[in-house]
Amino acid sequence: MDGRDVGALAEDDLLSLRRDVIGFVFQSHGLIPVLSAAENVEVPLRLARRPAAERAERVRVLLSLVGLREHAEQRPYELSGGQRQRVAIARALANRPRVLLADEPTGRLDSETAATIMPLLRAVVRSENVTALVATHDRVLLGAADRVLNLRDGTIAESRRPA
Repeated sequence: MDGRDVGALAEDDLLSLRRDVIGFVFQSHGLIPVLSAAENVEVPLRLARRPAAERAERVRVLLSLVGLREHAEQRPYELSGGQRQRVAIARALANRPRVLLADEPTGRLDSETAATIMPLLRAVVRSENVTALVATHDRVLLGAADRVLNLRDGTIAESRRPA
């Protein structure tokens, strides 16, 4: 990544890479249940030791970006599945990563809610100037991608741009 062999990095360098360069969106959201939506988004900023004012502003911007500003104080159990996934996307973007990795981001959502996630990801990618890699089996998501890589047995079997 960026000309560096990630496999040869020391543990501290890998930690820095995961914290500062890559944002992760998990299928199961991975939110901390006792924290509010805002506090969940703030976690990576605290780990990066950002100043309180900077953290508060970034959380406000990100929750607005994903359409959840009015839900900032709600806990994950008070949010719908789609809202939880949007909080997870905001959290993944907190430290302004250059790469966003999303593992089956619609896998636990109903089809109607899932259909809102890819347009949101596309809008966020553009506004935050980040590259997104989305692993999915969802045909709707594949159709919204800029490029599709099909993997078979650990190798790229096909690379194409959706029609």
